[in-house]
Amino acid sequence: MRNSKVVSLEEAIRRSGLKDGQTISFHHHFRGGDKVVNMVVDKLAQMGFKDLKLAASSLSDVHKPLIEHIKNGVITGISTSGLRGELADAISHGLLPEPVVFRSHGGRGSAIAKGELKIDVAFLGASSADELGNATGHGEKSVCGSLGYALPDARYAKHVVVLTDDLVEYPNMPQSISAADVESVVVVESVGDSSKISSGAIRDSKNPRDILLAKQAAKVIINSGYFKDGFSIQTGTGGASLAAVKYIREEMIARGIKASFALGGITAHMVKLHEEGLIGKLIDVQSFDKVAAESIHNDPLHQEVSAVEYASGEHLGSATHALDIVILSALEVDTQFNVNVLVGSDGIIRGAIGGHQDTAADSALSIIVCPLLRGRIPCVVPKVTTLITPGKSVDVVVTEYGIAVNPARPEIAEKLKEAGLKVVDIKDLAAKASSIIGTPDPLPFGDKVVGVVMNRDGSVLDKIYNIK
Repeated sequence: MRNSKVVSLEEAIRRSGLKDGQTISFHHHFRGGDKVVNMVVDKLAQMGFKDLKLAASSLSDVHKPLIEHIKNGVITGISTSGLRGELADAISHGLLPEPVVFRSHGGRGSAIAKGELKIDVAFLGASSADELGNATGHGEKSVCGSLGYALPDARYAKHVVVLTDDLVEYPNMPQSISAADVESVVVVESVGDSSKISSGAIRDSKNPRDILLAKQAAKVIINSGYFKDGFSIQTGTGGASLAAVKYIREEMIARGIKASFALGGITAHMVKLHEEGLIGKLIDVQSFDKVAAESIHNDPLHQEVSAVEYASGEHLGSATHALDIVILSALEVDTQFNVNVLVGSDGIIRGAIGGHQDTAADSALSIIVCPLLRGRIPCVVPKVTTLITPGKSVDVVVTEYGIAVNPARPEIAEKLKEAGLKVVDIKDLAAKASSIIGTPDPLPFGDKVVGVVMNRDGSVLDKIYNIK
């Protein structure tokens, strides 16, 4: 093609005009199977770049090679929704020169759209692309489905490079990323392993405790007053919150209730309900498994949405504003209903904000599902290790020892009591946890700030200090 944008990765980098100290961005739709971040940063290191800032929608275990690039000064700053694995461990101990900036998915979208997070070059993996850069999450070699977290980068970055392992004939339609936003196309052997999209926190759980919690969460939804024809729902990661969908389905069929839409990271469970006619439409910012990724390609009522349109607190048209019910997980909840989903009880970063803040704030009913204890670790505590989602956004906390309702929502507590559910004071749950395992020793935090947690409005919520 005469106007082909196809070049090598090195040539794409040279054409971008990238300079030391600038910001590069990536998305995480391939999750644990992502191959783009390591591939690109390896090439940047070979080309001699230094002091780059890496703005990823999220980072995980597979990005361990970034440790060496941080040590060598190639990467000196990171902004992301989450960190996991050895990379997170090293950063928790103070590896990175600058604090990591943690934003929710909606907060990241807003920051990019407003120019608070300026991206010089976006490197975006796509399952297919044509020679001009029209790109999608569906291809012959790899499938990731929605590219919702990549769309703000594609629209607002100064320079956009699409990487793909499936170069198709022009025009690649319908496209997720438009050729109008793309400067270069790079063909590589593989952009990601689709089999690793559904992993870790989004796997189905067969844990009896998770199943018990899922049933309790479903009972909360069914008796909340929001479970009626036309309701909308989102489930976060975590075995119990995902499993709750199965039990809601049974009651929907029994009562003849249908949901108007399901939102967020879409799973095979949601696709099944949609195909059964129990959910009208699917609004998908991230396909959580291959079934969802295939569905979004084939079903016109399963639509991709950008991170801005999904969960920005400042975008009046964002989908979370229309959300009735959200089920979310937590590492910790405290007696003020504040939630931590990012830092473990050992002080190590091991999670992601994701859309937690966004959906909790905007939904009509936000439900946190977590066990009272994980092993010898309390999950309901006097004060969370790190504040991620403010308690004013949390309505109900479901544990195996009872259900706590935010005092700001007395009408919910009354409905659950009328249904015969065990409603307890959240302080009693914290006391129960303490009586079983005692009071943990204070964590050995140092004085170096290794992370800054942003609220979705751009204000600072908390700081994370290095663990000794």
